[in-house]
Amino acid sequence: MDTLTRAANTIRGLAMDQVQAANSGHPGMPMGAADYTACLFLNHLKYSPDDMNWPDRDRFVLSAGHGSALLYSVLHLIGVDLPVEELKAFRQFGSLTPGHPEHGHTPGVETTTGPLGNGCANAVGMALAERMLAARFNTEDFSPVDHYTYLLCSDGDLMEGISHEAFSLAGHLGLNRLIAIYDSNRITIEGSTDLAYSDDVRSRFKGYHWNVKEIDGHDCSQIQKALAAAKRSKKPTLIIANTHIAQGSPNLHDSSKAHGEPLGEDEVRATRRNLGLPEALSFHVPDDVRELFALRRAKMGRAAKRWHAGLRKYRAQYPEKAAEWDRYMAGSLPENLQELLPSFDKPIATRAASGKMIQSLAKAIPWLVGGSADLAPSNKTRMTEEASVSSENYGGRNLHFGIREHAMAGIMNGMALHGGFRVFGATFLVFLDYCRPAVRLGALMGLPITYVFTHDSFYVGEDGPTHQPIEQLASLRCMPNVTVIRPADATETVAAWVAALKNTSGPTALLLTRQNLPVLDRSIYPPAAMLEKGAYTLWQNDPDPQVVLLASGSEVPLALEAAQQLAAEHKVRVVSMPSWELFEKQDVSYRNEVIPSETVRIAIEAGCSFGWERYVGATGRVIGITHYGASGPADRLATEFGFTVEQVVSAIRSAIAAG
Repeated sequence: MDTLTRAANTIRGLAMDQVQAANSGHPGMPMGAADYTACLFLNHLKYSPDDMNWPDRDRFVLSAGHGSALLYSVLHLIGVDLPVEELKAFRQFGSLTPGHPEHGHTPGVETTTGPLGNGCANAVGMALAERMLAARFNTEDFSPVDHYTYLLCSDGDLMEGISHEAFSLAGHLGLNRLIAIYDSNRITIEGSTDLAYSDDVRSRFKGYHWNVKEIDGHDCSQIQKALAAAKRSKKPTLIIANTHIAQGSPNLHDSSKAHGEPLGEDEVRATRRNLGLPEALSFHVPDDVRELFALRRAKMGRAAKRWHAGLRKYRAQYPEKAAEWDRYMAGSLPENLQELLPSFDKPIATRAASGKMIQSLAKAIPWLVGGSADLAPSNKTRMTEEASVSSENYGGRNLHFGIREHAMAGIMNGMALHGGFRVFGATFLVFLDYCRPAVRLGALMGLPITYVFTHDSFYVGEDGPTHQPIEQLASLRCMPNVTVIRPADATETVAAWVAALKNTSGPTALLLTRQNLPVLDRSIYPPAAMLEKGAYTLWQNDPDPQVVLLASGSEVPLALEAAQQLAAEHKVRVVSMPSWELFEKQDVSYRNEVIPSETVRIAIEAGCSFGWERYVGATGRVIGITHYGASGPADRLATEFGFTVEQVVSAIRSAIAAG
């Protein structure tokens, strides 16, 4: 038995032992994928467990996250700080080996995967970031960016629509440093893939402009040749690795039962015997296999040191490029940012104000890149003085995601994970539903991504209910670790962008209007930077109010007009509340000061009222939308839905009388 096969069998043993110990998990795919995984990590993947954040390391993405036991096994073997005790605690509370891989939780895990297909988009984002950084910093003397992104995907990944979106764009952009290994074991939970899947995968990827290789996924010689050829390709490569689920198991080989169930103690012992492992010894790593991985670790450690030495010479030879490299890697905001921010004096839609802010940021932050899902003219997200990213020009900054919202969000996650860029992406708020799974994963990983969601309410008008976001705002607020900001005017929009860029621990969603809004005179009203507190007193006719009007976005000017009509008869306060999440980070005394509990509290927002009860209380009132809207001019819809000044004043008077 050759050393690669022994290494693969060791991975199989560790994977099935983890699942058996937990009595939970997916042993079949890790066992089937062990041969090419061993070959990849021992002969091709560039990494250093002693320098885990090495910028020029290869990235490995396990999109088929249910096969996490495979990743944990190989991470343990290569010498990452993942001791065997953690493998024995697979899927247990508090362990470093959760059911699906989690970035930032387990050393060596490049991205959080599990929802199938999302890892595919992450890998495309990583490969795109690599090419874009290489275009900026590589020279004839030294290339600080010269690595590959390897992706392991499954039948399930290829069935999910996001993989089509992401792979299509990868082929269009010619991301030749992306190498995907498709573990084609033809088994899913319900049985054979023949039940629901008969794609001609080779033709599909040829149509994407990919290089395609097909191999026996258990033949080390074929694996070696395919990986070597892929690294020479001028296109992204798909290696179709035909494998057997639960390879090595005498009785569950090619069985759907091995997909998501432990093999069972008897079958585990029989499999160990079949693989040449000690029958009664779980979590066993033969000494020669341990030594094999140790040698690879030492070799890669030397490679990392050579890279750092090369970077030191690069700094001396190209000091300006090196300084720029450091700024890209740090991603910190420029000290003079406030001097570069735009100002406004005429009514303007917040999407347009955001567009002007993006132009200012483009000059101040070279590592800011982004784009839209084919809506840049509407989202106002194009950096007008910058080029587009293409297969001929990775030095551009405008990303064209095409009509691929889910992949857009997943690719943004990959770019953020790779490092070197601050990324934003845009679409209409109503299409959040297409992005949501990847937005959720970005929040779970704490990635500093900015989403520009425009056309944020029924004021979209004639496009009708299909394009009028009613529940999306409330649904975003339900998502942990997403900071939602709905600015009231152009000045708050500028402040919202600054707040988004300061947020480095999770995504920020900017919700912006299609329609023009008045610009609040900040010589009269508090500075827009108060937005960073989430909510602040914008106007009041008495410091001890009887009525507090809470509003966000386009309803803030409406609340101001209504309050000024009520001022002669009531003590009224208007609170601009662009972000619940930022408000909740303030101390209790500030929150109680802005929204006193003993007042009549009324919220005004052109969206679903769900959630506002936490601020208006049991006796308060929410002026919102409880239906899907209608097609018609925006002004007519405002009248029909109760969002005119007269209607709001009447509703407030009614609430005061009842309260």
